[in-house]
Amino acid sequence: MSFIRLALCVAGVYSMFLLWAVAQERLSVPFTSIDGKTSDKFKSAIFIGTVQSALSSVSAFVYILLRRKPTDTFMQSLGLEHPEPAAAVANGKANGHAGAKHPEKPSTRFSRSNLLLRYLQCSVFITFAAPFGFAALSYISYPAMVLGKSCKLVPVMIMNVLLYRRRFAPHKYLVVFMVTLGITIFMGLGDSKHGSGKAKAAPPPNANLIGIAYLLINLALDGAVNSTQDEIFARHRVTGQQMMLWINIFCTLLQIALSGLPLPYIPVIHPTEAGSELAAALEFVRTHPSIKIPLLQFGLTGAMGQLFIFETLQHFGSLTLVTVTLTRKMFTMLLSVVVYNHKLNAGQWLGAGVVFAGISVEAFVKRKDVHPKRVIQEKEVAKIKSL
Repeated sequence: MSFIRLALCVAGVYSMFLLWAVAQERLSVPFTSIDGKTSDKFKSAIFIGTVQSALSSVSAFVYILLRRKPTDTFMQSLGLEHPEPAAAVANGKANGHAGAKHPEKPSTRFSRSNLLLRYLQCSVFITFAAPFGFAALSYISYPAMVLGKSCKLVPVMIMNVLLYRRRFAPHKYLVVFMVTLGITIFMGLGDSKHGSGKAKAAPPPNANLIGIAYLLINLALDGAVNSTQDEIFARHRVTGQQMMLWINIFCTLLQIALSGLPLPYIPVIHPTEAGSELAAALEFVRTHPSIKIPLLQFGLTGAMGQLFIFETLQHFGSLTLVTVTLTRKMFTMLLSVVVYNHKLNAGQWLGAGVVFAGISVEAFVKRKDVHPKRVIQEKEVAKIKSL
């Protein structure tokens, strides 16, 4: 049963995110208008994010309801209320305080308002990170974007140090160096014409620099998201699906508000002229119907992919998840090269190899660390059961 579950999780992560990557890259190129006379790019990354976050929150909510324990209240299922530990209940009854009105000590350490504020903080970072990642695709190739996303360990480490004063093991600095070196090689030896074999308009001056700048902003905000999520897991007893639900709910509300407001033109964040970006996005969908399928594919596969990731993390741990996501990124880059006919030279393949070698060092060290920790945990569980 465990092997079947692992096979389903791996197949789910691979299939969902490979299809998600194809849809994401398709959304970055022009769409033909309904009259077939013009081709235009869809500029509203906020609207794309709204579609995915709305579908992700629905899928997380359905998943929580399906996996809900019969003894849990609705608020407990949503992660907004903590059940009293069995030991505390037993102690209360033994001391004759079963009917006392003084609540349980563990609940005093749980702050619902603080948890929701942390979720909101993650949602703000995600909402503003997505447009920069989408804008970067106009200046750099999708394989370069995939490698840049593999470099997420760098901003995650920086944000953990700056925001939460955490420190890291020495090998992580080696990983950061190798990933950064690989990205530098890939971008430095790549052609300025980053597109496929099809003819494209000449890129603007310093296209790579603009694309890298947007990507770095995206990675910095992503790093803030990951470090805040680590803080949430450290301070609150929530599941990955509960976090997924609330972050996506807040993202949906923020993105609807941001796209619905009559804002002036703001580069990357609000790329339409003065007015409502939501209205402009809906008008684009109406006049360019070919965008509907990749837009729906992007939202659905992203939502389902997140569920498979959290399921893998819950049942098989972070080591398995790192291995799956590492190989998935490699196949994503290769699929992009094949589907969209990107041309990579030998230097770029070398840079890609250095990046994935650096991430493999991280996976190898985790493998060495996880086994003894698991043995200790199993021994502790055996002791508790024997008592």
